Amino acid sequence: MSLINRILGRETRSTIKSDDPYLSEWFGYRGGGMGGFVDPSRASGIAVAHACIAIVSQNLAAMPLNLYRRSANGGRERAADHPLYGVLHDMANPQQTAFEARELLLASLMVAGNAFARLEWNGRGQVTALYPLDNSRVAVERLESGRLRYRVAGEHGGSRTYLQEEILHLRYRLGRDGVMGLSPVQIARETFNLALVQQEQAGKQAKKSFLPEGALVFPNAIGKDQRQQVIDKLEAKINSDLSTRGVIVLDGGTEWRSFSFSSKDAEFLDSRKLTNLDICRIWGVPPTVAGITDDATYSNNDQESRALVVRCLAPMAKRLEQAMNAALLTTESRKSLFVEHDLAGLLRGDMKERYESYRVGREWGWLSPNEIRGWENLPAIDGGDEYLSPLNMTILGDREPEKTGEDE
Repeated sequence: MSLINRILGRETRSTIKSDDPYLSEWFGYRGGGMGGFVDPSRASGIAVAHACIAIVSQNLAAMPLNLYRRSANGGRERAADHPLYGVLHDMANPQQTAFEARELLLASLMVAGNAFARLEWNGRGQVTALYPLDNSRVAVERLESGRLRYRVAGEHGGSRTYLQEEILHLRYRLGRDGVMGLSPVQIARETFNLALVQQEQAGKQAKKSFLPEGALVFPNAIGKDQRQQVIDKLEAKINSDLSTRGVIVLDGGTEWRSFSFSSKDAEFLDSRKLTNLDICRIWGVPPTVAGITDDATYSNNDQESRALVVRCLAPMAKRLEQAMNAALLTTESRKSLFVEHDLAGLLRGDMKERYESYRVGREWGWLSPNEIRGWENLPAIDGGDEYLSPLNMTILGDREPEKTGEDE
């Protein structure tokens, strides 16, 4: 920084290195091997990739994201009177519901590794609206002070700059620069490139109706006219739309030699199945949840549904919660308020399992009837806030001494 800038306290910005797929596409980046730059729209269009993105984004967006206020006794209560509660729970902005905005942010996060939303504050320092932004229009600049500045390109030209407090920035996995998130599509670009190549190959074969490719071998040389005549007759026979027996007679010692691998020879279908499993592993989505049911049973279906919550949705929910707590609440507000998902609904079993767990909690005294009825969406009842105390459980020291013979 120059002497004048140092005296005036001017801030300068530094370039942030990023694997942003839109920048890679603009500069035509190609990596080594099969997996250079992967078009995120094509990669996310693969059936199993789309399923994984939809499962995570829709399930997590459907879960209640509540604003809580810490109570004096160490508990919590919903802060429904706060403007942010409605932004997270009902309407993110006048045009988008909370579900739509969160689903959009999560899908962008899973594909591009970054998701941005513009925040609207009122005069009391409270967020009143949240507007998701297009990743391709956002550029991040790091100032010399360490603060971030976001430059958003307009749809009709020009740009607008926002301060760090005006933007919600979600990151999939923090890069080396400590600012931008890494795109899982680009991290696993070899896998997605293989999947796209296999998809293209399957499309080419389907376009040709899986007709074989090969050569007709004659024992003796034939003229140019004869060669063209044979090719025309063969193509007319194979490519005919009429219903035929599909039988071709080759006489005169003519032999057919195929020079293309069949799907069975190349184990093409098994290879595609393995690639689909690899894509599920990238996002941590269990295969049966994504629709891969080759080895599915009733038992592992139930276990993988729980694994989806524990290993996939819960870490993603924590990533969102901490980013939102930091961006949507001021330092002073975070002392009494916090944002958190309610994932209990996804972990609940069937009716028999739920009622059995309710019985245990009720009999051992840590659940009241109204708490149980609230989880089952039933209205509260009079006297339903009381807790039971098992007769065989007392506080140590309060137990009456046993009577002995001398006392008698």
